[in-house]
Amino acid sequence: MFTGIIQAIGQIKGKTLHEKGAVFGFTSDALDFSTVEIGDSIAVSGVCLTAIKVSSNGFIADVSQETLNCSIFGALSVGNVVNLEKALRLNQGIDGHLVSGHVDGQGKVVGKIIEGKSVRFEINVPQSLVKYIAKKGSITVNGVSLTVNRIEENDFDINIVPHTLSVTTLGQLTVGDAVNLEVDIIARHLEQLIKNK
Repeated sequence: MFTGIIQAIGQIKGKTLHEKGAVFGFTSDALDFSTVEIGDSIAVSGVCLTAIKVSSNGFIADVSQETLNCSIFGALSVGNVVNLEKALRLNQGIDGHLVSGHVDGQGKVVGKIIEGKSVRFEINVPQSLVKYIAKKGSITVNGVSLTVNRIEENDFDINIVPHTLSVTTLGQLTVGDAVNLEVDIIARHLEQLIKNK
């Protein structure tokens, strides 16, 4: 599990495709890898990945074909920047919300409006995800825990404050960019409970 509070920005240093997925390499001088071991989970722009090799400033992970298909990872290239968060520890506080690192789908940035020192993004989402998104509810965009300000038809708004713009990759988003989305885990479980009632 994760919190959606980004710990560092990293960069893709390697991408090797194969018939069943890919192997990605990531690097970051800002994340402490001394406590990361092989088999540990790290969220990369909202995708939970398992470290198969760890160095002092990065790690390597397998990425399944399913993840390439449903996330922005299929379109990412060497040199692209990513958000990084190590897995939540039981003795750690939760500053964001509970995030599983299981991407539900991709959204598309359809608006970017400067509002003072903050930025408001309008994001279009697949129809299948709209029912899980609520005004003032939680959503994860590229691994960042955020609050939904408005939801109308297939679009929702989020406001990004200056601090978040400076410590995540969200400030680099432009209109037309695809983003990883994870809806609130409670909403997903409630739907399943109601469906099987």
